[in-house]
Amino acid sequence: MNNHPRHHGPPPRRPNIGITPDWSQPEDQAFARYELKVPYAEAVLRAGALPFVLPYSDDPTCVEAYLDRVSGVLVTGGAFDIPPEVYGEPAREGLGTLKEGRTAFEAALMRGALKRNMPVLGICGGMQLLNVILGGTLFQDISREVQGAREHEQKHDRTQPQHPVDVKSGTLLAEAVGHGQLMVNSTHHQSVRLAGKDVTVCAVAPDGVVEAIESTVHAFAVGVQWHPEYMATTIPVHNGLYKSFVQKAREHRR
Repeated sequence: MNNHPRHHGPPPRRPNIGITPDWSQPEDQAFARYELKVPYAEAVLRAGALPFVLPYSDDPTCVEAYLDRVSGVLVTGGAFDIPPEVYGEPAREGLGTLKEGRTAFEAALMRGALKRNMPVLGICGGMQLLNVILGGTLFQDISREVQGAREHEQKHDRTQPQHPVDVKSGTLLAEAVGHGQLMVNSTHHQSVRLAGKDVTVCAVAPDGVVEAIESTVHAFAVGVQWHPEYMATTIPVHNGLYKSFVQKAREHRR
């Protein structure tokens, strides 16, 4: 009997994942800089894909060229808010810093990806943008606008959880991480108010704050309010979301 392990051909193809970076302008620096927290890239690599950072452009042909070269788009979070006029509302008290250039680029990239039915994963602010792009609105400040809301900006180590969410069964999110209670970290002060068209709320915090959404008309357009990439080793089940995203990207093209 042959006890040697079987080899079933080459390893799975690593699809290209486009990642949106943050942007900052340090006062003591002559030039602005793009920034990407390492855990995003590590999560994409760990899930079997190749991460590529996409510098901003307001040229539609550049956005389309980016989309020609990737098989999935990861829209990251950051310490800034989406301009309320994007979802048809005036600014209210509690609105934070805006980064209009970043939001405009990410919105164009996300719209282009969704038009191609390319897999999209939105993390934290990326989830909020996904909801807005799909026609939804946001609470501009949870503490002011959500009655009875708990603290959603944790002060402790972000590799540790802050609160549970209830993951709805029968969703793409449940396929990735399981349904029922899941402990998550929490670093946001805004959240989904009205879900967009053809958007399912697939996870909710105990205080009613929406914690995850997904499109019902795209192959994979999922957004989560927490940072699964920060909990890759502390709560490994969170890796399942990146694995599902990368698998969908692998199936999408190349």
